[in-house]
Amino acid sequence: MMYVVAGNKGQALQMAIRQIESNFGKGALMQLGASGVAQDIEVISTGSLSLDIALGIGGLPKGRVVEIYGPESSGKTTLALHCIAEAQKKPDSGEQALEIADTLIRSGAVDVVVVDSVAALVPRAELEGEMGDQQIALQARLMSQALRKLTGSLSKSNCMLIFLNQIRQKVGVLFGSPEVTSGGTALRYYASVRLDIRRKTQIKDGDNVIGNETVVKVAKNKLAPPFKVATFDMLYGKGVDRVSEVVIVWTDYSICSI
Repeated sequence: MMYVVAGNKGQALQMAIRQIESNFGKGALMQLGASGVAQDIEVISTGSLSLDIALGIGGLPKGRVVEIYGPESSGKTTLALHCIAEAQKKPDSGEQALEIADTLIRSGAVDVVVVDSVAALVPRAELEGEMGDQQIALQARLMSQALRKLTGSLSKSNCMLIFLNQIRQKVGVLFGSPEVTSGGTALRYYASVRLDIRRKTQIKDGDNVIGNETVVKVAKNKLAPPFKVATFDMLYGKGVDRVSEVVIVWTDYSICSI
């Protein structure tokens, strides 16, 4: 809503504005001819510098409703996920992020907590140290200490904790796989299930790439036999293609023949 100041009624108007902003928050009214930029609004970046600039306040406003609309596969979900990722960058250190996760788990109010990703959990000692300092196994020690605490909280709350991790190449490996995950060996030990996900081939509609054929290997499973492999299609903007997956499962398990 916009308004124009007329005559010498400014004092009464300011009182009315303060009352409105007290009830409905800052930015409920905008003065005609003013800069048009709401002040003191807490925002979350969209992940796009040009869009943050276009919005005029540096991102999307917290405490407000935001609508993102467009045709199918135009990037709505991707933009929303970028905004979520930016909000997830708020913890100042790995210790703080894991403490937040533990608080959520112990609350009993959530069923799933996802930490994205282990590689991004930077220990406080590393952040406070100097560039070039030798920081030996800080992240591995952080994960080991945190998992001892988190597993106890998980068993009491019946919550599931998912860690997303990245693969690194170990230097100097002559035999076996040189691939290793971040965060040391503690996560491999504490995890009941470990899934190794890989992109196999691209899925095309003519010349356009619309998704990937994805292969997931059950690398560890304490609840059932491990080392089984699942193959399914992941379509951009949609996720798992359930229709094609049902057909594959039916034929693979001889539920029906085509």
